[in-house]
Amino acid sequence: MTDVLGVLVIARNGDRTEYYQDPKTYESSYTESTALGAAESHQLGSFLRSTYMSSSSPSYIADMKTDLVDTHEVHVHAKAGGEGTVIFDSAIALLQGLFPPNPANKIVLANETTVVAPLGGYQYVPIETVEPGNDKSLEPWTDCPAFEQHISNVYSSSEFKKTAKAAEPFYGAVRDYVFGRPTTLENAWNIHDYISTELSHNKTYAHRLPPTLVEQARGFADFHENAVFSDKDVGGIGNLAGRTILHTVLSSLQRIAFNGDPLQFLLIETSYQPFISLFHMLEMVKESPEIAGIPNYASALAFELRRGPAPEDRDFIRIKFKNGTNGDFETYHAFGHKSDIAATEFIYRIENYAITSQKQWAAACSSGLDDDWLHIGSQNAISSTVFAILAAVFLLGMFVLSKFVKSARAKAQNTRIRLADDEVSQSNPPQSQYPNYGTLSNVGPGIAPF
Repeated sequence: MTDVLGVLVIARNGDRTEYYQDPKTYESSYTESTALGAAESHQLGSFLRSTYMSSSSPSYIADMKTDLVDTHEVHVHAKAGGEGTVIFDSAIALLQGLFPPNPANKIVLANETTVVAPLGGYQYVPIETVEPGNDKSLEPWTDCPAFEQHISNVYSSSEFKKTAKAAEPFYGAVRDYVFGRPTTLENAWNIHDYISTELSHNKTYAHRLPPTLVEQARGFADFHENAVFSDKDVGGIGNLAGRTILHTVLSSLQRIAFNGDPLQFLLIETSYQPFISLFHMLEMVKESPEIAGIPNYASALAFELRRGPAPEDRDFIRIKFKNGTNGDFETYHAFGHKSDIAATEFIYRIENYAITSQKQWAAACSSGLDDDWLHIGSQNAISSTVFAILAAVFLLGMFVLSKFVKSARAKAQNTRIRLADDEVSQSNPPQSQYPNYGTLSNVGPGIAPF
């Protein structure tokens, strides 16, 4: 009997076309998915299925429905900003591998006709897209002045300048293969992304590119992104990508641990930045410095919630990372532990660094915003405050409309056309002049008929 109670998986998107990011602000360009990217994500989904949904696996989640998806047990979040379209496509492909078509996905109609879902029983798993305009949990670094200042500080640091000096021969050699793109260490992400994308998709380019250039480009890009999306201080602005996603990680693990909550599998499909920050925040890079950099396409970081061995009654967290489509999960340890960490300790040591609301994000970014109606990682970003405001506006509109209607009726009364020989007197005739139409026999005194 397995001791895995549930798992949270953070997955990176699969292959795509070239993706430009501004070196100073990280504002980005449009990009599209490729068939290779879909295949990579599908392969990751199949791997996760064999790991957590196969009864022969040591990480099998025993109480989870594995043939037909139960949407109470499985939740999926997908980043919508930046590479959003690619990330959503990757989530779809991953879910196709995680819950493949099943002929049992069918319905029997009242006339006893059996209808199987399309494509041999395709399973439609709901995906909640995380829009950065409403929820900053998966893309907090854009429109963040403090993060832009952090980037500037990285570029002006002595370590960055030293590395930039060492990189000059490489950027001189690669200039003829990037066609006008700035060949500087500040632009390391875009240089590497262009070279690696062309190397995968352009046969002519692949034949002409000299050996080792793509490896060197990757090395400098790793250095660049690792410096930008990390911080010496766990709660520093450089770790912003990890601090905002952390709220979803912790709250989901708490939900999985609670027996009354059906959640057992949460997938967060996103880009590479949170991986880097979390590796530093959890001190995983101290034990394994080789993971300090950009994770490959279709990488996965898993937080398994496990029941401790008897007579232990506590829950523990095991962290696993799979870098790309090759190989298996490898286990990593947080905060210098040599084994799984108690869930209570894990939460205690990291929860104070999580950013849980728009107000906290604005304070960290020094953006001057003070609205607290957008909650990081929440299912419903709009709070009751917004509904109260909308209700007030609606009631005010109804009040104004009623005044207008009364005014219009009064004006119509005063301008009514009178027929010839009209004997209608003043607007307020004595009571005796009103015709008497009688009374209802079954209505007693003091009760008005309706």
